[in-house]
Amino acid sequence: NSSKIKGIGEYINMLSGIPSALHPSSALFGLGYTPDYVCYHELISTTKEYMSCVTAVEGEWLAELGPMFFSVKESYESALKRRQQEREDKARMDTEMQKKEEEEEVRRELEKKALEKRSSSASSSRRSAVATPGRAASRSTPKFMRKKGRIGF
Repeated sequence: NSSKIKGIGEYINMLSGIPSALHPSSALFGLGYTPDYVCYHELISTTKEYMSCVTAVEGEWLAELGPMFFSVKESYESALKRRQQEREDKARMDTEMQKKEEEEEVRRELEKKALEKRSSSASSSRRSAVATPGRAASRSTPKFMRKKGRIGF
């Protein structure tokens, strides 16, 4: 069972809405301050409902451990800050994306120019040939000629 503070020393059950107070024998009763959220084990009904076996907890803990029962509502200011941060992150990501696209375009242009340069230099320059004595000036390599006759011993 969990309760949220309603007023000075007053708590309200977060699921059933039953108003209750800290039992005077509780360790949190004489603490000097009242925690915002408490979990308790036992509810003692007298003229007033008192919580006993009480532990102070954070509201985020309840939402984290029991998400089917509790959720944390965002305040207006924190929602504005979150939206502003999201806008800034989106703008930063867009500028990074544009920068990367420009770099990619420059890289493509350089590759294209290098390819054109290689193709133009290869077509314009002559191929150097190896001069071998006793060979014809044919561009193709000669085929190996087989001897006709018997092979072996």
